[in-house]
Amino acid sequence: MSVQAWTFVMVGLSFALYIGVAIWSKARSTGDFYVAGSNVHPVVNGMATAADWMSAASFISMAGMIAFLGRDGSVYLLGWTGGYVLLALLLAPYLRKFGKYTVPDFVGDRYYSQLARIVAVVCAVFVSFTYVAGQMQGVGIAFSRFLNVDITYGVLVGMGIVFFYAVLGGMKGITYTQVAQYCVLIFAFLVPAIFISILVTGNPIPQLGLGAADDSGVYLLDRLNGLHEALGFDKYTDGSKSKIDVFFITAALMLGTAGLPHVIIRFYTVRKASEARASAGWALLFIALLYTTAPAVAIFAKTNLLKTVTYEQDGELQDIRYEDVPEWFTNWEKTGLIKFDDLNNDGTIQYRGPKSDVPNELKISNDIMVLANPEIAQLPNWVTGLVVAGGLAAALSTAAGLLLVISTAIAHDLLKGCIVRDLSEKQELMAARIAAGFAVCVAGYFGINPPGFVAQVVAFAFGLAASSFFPAIVMGIFSKRMNKAGAVAGMIVGFTFTAAYIIFFKFIKPDLNTSEYWLWGISPEGIGTLGMALNFIVSIVVSIFTPPPPEEVQVLVEEIRVP
Repeated sequence: MSVQAWTFVMVGLSFALYIGVAIWSKARSTGDFYVAGSNVHPVVNGMATAADWMSAASFISMAGMIAFLGRDGSVYLLGWTGGYVLLALLLAPYLRKFGKYTVPDFVGDRYYSQLARIVAVVCAVFVSFTYVAGQMQGVGIAFSRFLNVDITYGVLVGMGIVFFYAVLGGMKGITYTQVAQYCVLIFAFLVPAIFISILVTGNPIPQLGLGAADDSGVYLLDRLNGLHEALGFDKYTDGSKSKIDVFFITAALMLGTAGLPHVIIRFYTVRKASEARASAGWALLFIALLYTTAPAVAIFAKTNLLKTVTYEQDGELQDIRYEDVPEWFTNWEKTGLIKFDDLNNDGTIQYRGPKSDVPNELKISNDIMVLANPEIAQLPNWVTGLVVAGGLAAALSTAAGLLLVISTAIAHDLLKGCIVRDLSEKQELMAARIAAGFAVCVAGYFGINPPGFVAQVVAFAFGLAASSFFPAIVMGIFSKRMNKAGAVAGMIVGFTFTAAYIIFFKFIKPDLNTSEYWLWGISPEGIGTLGMALNFIVSIVVSIFTPPPPEEVQVLVEEIRVP
């Protein structure tokens, strides 16, 4: 069968599985809708957490970032993995013991303030919408290429699927759907990686193949470095970012992970704090399967790509003629994610780096590398269809979790917590479903009109989470002296500074978005770390000069830290 036929089969079967699970696990109460009745087994919750956390950025874009940025791309790998460890060890068990449904719930009760709750709701909604934009964009990319439909229609189909199982099943439906999605996405990521590792190095384990030699006896990274230098790029294993920017981006991703509301809420779905720790450990194992494979996928894909657009003759690299490119190249051109501009009208594709005297004629989006990888390596068509299903599973699983955060923030934290306190459970459940439907529509708009490539958009969300939630949660757990005035002031200052910096350089003055104009050489992707530092400073200073929390709040802080 053709690639398109296999894609229809794989995507159709996976979507049918998700819908079937959603119907089976329909939410029948607010407890089911918000936290799956707090009765999920740690292994199941670990698998669902892994799917929730490994978004389209992890599946589709991260390996692409590493493929094109080389060592600089490792900030995403280190930041997201390290952040999950931080979350699992430092925050998850305490938040589970606190026993509330959501992060704004925790902030509102811990800081005994409706204003604090409202600020947390605003931050949660803003962060979640920023994050979900990347997921819906990933859905659109997969649909537009492999099902030959416009990105707009691809996003609309994805919206419909997410709407069905998120609105119908709530957290209960999402949890068990995410288990199925994890199985699909991890199988889809590992199968082509193993195939290509065997083809390139003869080693079936991609992580070991990364450090092995190819069929000519040259180590893979040495081969890639040589190709890079011959084409005018820096060595693949060298980095171009400053150390301070690498540090700030990695820290923003780590601390943002620990403050992401849709990940934190997963630890409320188990019965007790010890099970929260256990599910965090299982999730780390499930996440590591993909994250340790991603660098190998990146190197395999980049090497195969360079061998596709060039060939060696008499010891010299030659440019391939456009008329000789494989079918996958022209298919991806139709999506606009590969662009070839024959500047000298010689009919050859000159893919060059900044050190070359020849201008670059080829632009390739980071986001296609994983999806195009099986085609570049000439794997069987069913593998390509499987990868598309995996990419959609990664995007939809995270999108569902984020949409649930938005709906609970609006229905539970804002509507019932602040505006209509006597709302019945049935009315609250209906409000949560309406809010989820509204959130799906907004997410779809961002998917059709994305503000950047997938991993970049997601990086902004992590920066916003780091600068707003992380300090409030950490100080709420570990500082009895932190009061509502300090927490609210810190969240507002940290979030506003980070959002303003990102908006200025990415949307208002994108022509100034270079290290020359950045504050202390810190890029918009890393500015969340500085926003977090401002949050801590403002929170501590304001709390010193304002009254301490009530005695009962201080006792509560002591209690949630008791094993």
